[in-house]
Amino acid sequence: MSNKNFGKRKKSQSFRPSGGMRNKVLKKESEQGREDMENGRILDEPVFDHTHEAEILKAENKAFGVKEEAVKPAQKTHDDAPKKKEQEETGIIASVKRFVRKLIPKKPSGREIIISAESLETRIGIMKSNRLEDFTMERNNDERIVASIYKGKVRNLEDRLEAAFVDIGIEKNAFLHYWDILPANLEKQYEVIERKGKRRKTPRISKKDIPKKYPAGSEIILQIQKGPIGTKGPRATTHLSIPGRFLVLLPCSDQLGISKKISDSKERKRLKSILQDLDIPDNMGAILRTAGEGRRKAYFVRDLKILMDQWKEVKDRIDNEPAPNCVFREPDLIERTVRDFLTDDIDRILIDSKSGYERMQNLVEKVSPQSKKKLEHYTEVQPIFDKYGITKQLEAAFSRKVNLKSGGALVIDETEALVAIDVNTGSHKGGGKDQSSTILRVNMEAAEEVCRQLKLRNMGGLIVIDFIDMKQRRDRDKVMNKVKECLRKDKAKTHVLPISQLGLMEMTRQRHSESVQSTFHDECHYCNGRGNIKSPITMSVEIQRKLTEILKARGKDESDFILRVAVNPNVLDRLRREDEDLIINFEKKYLVKLEFRADTSFHAEQFKIFDATNNRQLASVGEHH
Repeated sequence: MSNKNFGKRKKSQSFRPSGGMRNKVLKKESEQGREDMENGRILDEPVFDHTHEAEILKAENKAFGVKEEAVKPAQKTHDDAPKKKEQEETGIIASVKRFVRKLIPKKPSGREIIISAESLETRIGIMKSNRLEDFTMERNNDERIVASIYKGKVRNLEDRLEAAFVDIGIEKNAFLHYWDILPANLEKQYEVIERKGKRRKTPRISKKDIPKKYPAGSEIILQIQKGPIGTKGPRATTHLSIPGRFLVLLPCSDQLGISKKISDSKERKRLKSILQDLDIPDNMGAILRTAGEGRRKAYFVRDLKILMDQWKEVKDRIDNEPAPNCVFREPDLIERTVRDFLTDDIDRILIDSKSGYERMQNLVEKVSPQSKKKLEHYTEVQPIFDKYGITKQLEAAFSRKVNLKSGGALVIDETEALVAIDVNTGSHKGGGKDQSSTILRVNMEAAEEVCRQLKLRNMGGLIVIDFIDMKQRRDRDKVMNKVKECLRKDKAKTHVLPISQLGLMEMTRQRHSESVQSTFHDECHYCNGRGNIKSPITMSVEIQRKLTEILKARGKDESDFILRVAVNPNVLDRLRREDEDLIINFEKKYLVKLEFRADTSFHAEQFKIFDATNNRQLASVGEHH
């Protein structure tokens, strides 16, 4: 359809596509938690030391007019205790254990990755024993700002904030603090490895030098640490890092490091030697990630080559393209899944897109050829998320009330200030002597489910959990330890404070991006902002999903298939304005004619699908509204 013809029907109530068929010693733990939750990191493990995080955050809040909140001091907790235990198993014991593990056949872990790749969005569910463990989604037209590298232009310097505002080609300028321009050491969680040969001396630079080095109008290369959240623009750094499967390339630092999470002394020695022997340019550095434990040298050589090739392409764009411009885009969700989630404990990966399947095969061939056998192309008619029960689990997970197997329940409320989670006993009853044990059981189950919900919903910031009151301190300690145990699987950085006598637990979770709720829903004009409704783009995705289901199930002999879709006017506007090309391609793919009509009586989340030849209703969604 031409723009001319399309515009003629802009105001109509129907639409039919026409073209187709680090920290200070005395800093309180709660303060640290506050800082970490507000500052997104590029990797699961932060690379560079951030001694001045509080200073940077204060300046950032002033720059964007965000009100500072008071932070209460808290008792120090003992998060490092489990790490000490892990570090005891070194030397001969650890070597024997590794040898025995190689002899014993590996048992299936029950962990699977289910991928639904659609025209507007890609969804990934990580399952363990048929239970949804993690959920990630990405709209296919998202810019993927976080972790991307830009060639920017300095617009202005604010000496009172000690920060620069940099034009990177998007609506809001990036916030770049002076501490994020000055050279930085590696985080304490990495052991610095000495390079072979004489280390090159780098020129020193101080904060007073920055206005001269980067005046207004000058070009600067930076990487986005945190995307726009609320009224804040993106936060950036000049400390570049490009993550690979086993290594992280540091193009602007000559430091070498190895993750301290690799505790075996002999293994660390072996990996240090490998890292020192790698052909890394003198002006660059690298970090050996935890995933490299037990890997042969060949894996790191291959990973380094891939990263160096990536950087060469980035450098070419830096040299030849004007500012502002994105010179390195963080990979999309499918590629990040291969890079970050395809670990040894994954039994299989299922994807419903043929093109996505072929692409994943090529990606896996580069990073882990032995894992190709884990890939499967899902071809059944039933939607893949329905087949494996993810749809129902997501619906249950994203409800305000989440029921527990014990009969108890969680009530979750997201606000601008914090996330409030209330734990109720519900139908789980116990009395007399058994009451305390009943409460403990419900709280223990709730602790595990809370940690799961934080991941599924991508909730961050300040989180307050109101557990059922426990009289015994040992019971409160058990619940707190349960929360900490479950959070070790969380990639986002968290800080947990002890449960108060009132049963309240305060914690923070690192804020990387907007929550899933903010992504899926727009503010509801029906209830004046007291609730949420699904956005038009989400409804467009769901309509196309339902149409695909219907068309896959039709008989092969059915021709001249015409479907009529009745929708809310706002959804129709979305289909007409943004998704016309997708609809046309959809028609060509499934050999179907589609008609869309607006119904002003329809709720924003409601639609119906009819067989236009006989007016038979084929599907009805959201009619309960």
